[in-house]
Amino acid sequence: MAMAIRGVILVGHGGIPKDCPQELVMRLKRLEAQRRAAKMQPSPEEIELDTKIRRWPRTAETEPYKTGLEKVAASLRAQLDGALFAVAYNEFCAPTLEESVEELIKKGATHITVTTTMFTPGGSHSEVEIPEILDRLRKQYPNIMLRYAWPFDMDLIAAMLATQIKQF
Repeated sequence: MAMAIRGVILVGHGGIPKDCPQELVMRLKRLEAQRRAAKMQPSPEEIELDTKIRRWPRTAETEPYKTGLEKVAASLRAQLDGALFAVAYNEFCAPTLEESVEELIKKGATHITVTTTMFTPGGSHSEVEIPEILDRLRKQYPNIMLRYAWPFDMDLIAAMLATQIKQF
């Protein structure tokens, strides 16, 4: 039996670069809402807009969210005993969760654990979208163990917040 090769993906929300034209984002959100209401697949225009925004050039000044998530990711990665590691974003930023799963599989991962910075229940990304994406990917990659490290233990989240508060 082959040895399991562990991978971890940290999923963040994703931010909109400050220099990205607002009309692009508004058009994308309008197309997404229409698609969801009609329960249809994304249109070519929606896919093109999503890709354009996700691939928009970014710097720490134009998109501080991505920079912040990458700092958390670097610290997390250092604590994972050499597991393969990737970052993914729910929207507005690349790579997608699908792209990061594919990247880790290409690097040899056989057991991938996905977690998110979205800690509380009730969010559509953490509670609905990520599980739906993982369900599709499990069908696409039946020999890969895909786990979702969610929901979070709210007592652990409260303890982390209390530690933060005590510093102030």
